[in-house]
Amino acid sequence: MNPPDSRTVRRLLPGWLLGLAILMLPLWTFPSQAVETPSIITVLGASGEDAYSTNFLSQVRQWKSISAESHARLVEIGTDSNPKTNDLTALGDTLRLEPKDGADPLWLILIGHGTFDGHDARFNLRGPDLSAAQLAAWLQPFRRIVVVIDTTSGSAPFINTLSATNRVIISATKSGNELNFARFGQYLAEALSNPASDLDHDGSISLLEIFLAAAARVREFYQTENRLVTEHALIDDNGDQKGTPAEWFRGVRVTQAPKDGSKPDGLLANRIFLKPDPSEQNWTPEVRAGRDRLEDAIQELREKKSAMAETEYLKKLETLLLELAEIYEAGSTNSSAPRTH
Repeated sequence: MNPPDSRTVRRLLPGWLLGLAILMLPLWTFPSQAVETPSIITVLGASGEDAYSTNFLSQVRQWKSISAESHARLVEIGTDSNPKTNDLTALGDTLRLEPKDGADPLWLILIGHGTFDGHDARFNLRGPDLSAAQLAAWLQPFRRIVVVIDTTSGSAPFINTLSATNRVIISATKSGNELNFARFGQYLAEALSNPASDLDHDGSISLLEIFLAAAARVREFYQTENRLVTEHALIDDNGDQKGTPAEWFRGVRVTQAPKDGSKPDGLLANRIFLKPDPSEQNWTPEVRAGRDRLEDAIQELREKKSAMAETEYLKKLETLLLELAEIYEAGSTNSSAPRTH
């Protein structure tokens, strides 16, 4: 028997609580969709050859399209025809104008080529290049969720430098030494509106699902072309500066826990949507925060299941599910944060 989709779960959860929900929980998760109006900044780097330029411009157009569909505020850098434009300064000015707090995520998409000299990773721009250290300094004041997607070769050091709380950092490579042209950005842009990216079949595509779908397309390309794989994308959203490869996920759940005891990567990314479920449009920040807290608690309980007596596990799970049911009921009635036990 297949697990229900998350929308059905949210609708029927109170009636399932003591029965099928408990039995099926290890097989599925409760995606948590925060409905906001995100800001999207696309930065088109120095393209070089015409073939690359065509590819990169196509990615920019796809991000523009999804921005319009999701009613996001879009800023494009690097697409004007003025060769004297200083795109590094333009990016710095744009980030300074962005609100540093708020519930709406900031997405920063770097499209183009990257370099790594053994010490510093850089994103190639027209004029001065952007270093990971420079970007870290600009992002330091932000307390809202920030998503940085570096689609370039040699981009992994951006994870080491930018990783922090309330951030999702995605790189096209697993090290600065993977310097061949990266196809990840192209497949990621294509995954934005592709229904096949909805891995958990809940009707919405999360940032994590976009990442996993793109990484799968990269693997498929190299297998089909019988080439040595020269790019391995990583995602980091737990602030440990390490990143997790797509191969470590089964569906939208990571299968290997960090050895240092930190939360696995993917939990935050699976709560970020460009086109979220309209049913959560009027959820308050308090309701969302309560939902996220409970989903984290369910994840932590699931990880401890093997070390617990079954009756203890089911009792704690029942309590958490009851609270989660109240969260969805409160959200559906536009009430404030529900009570907790």
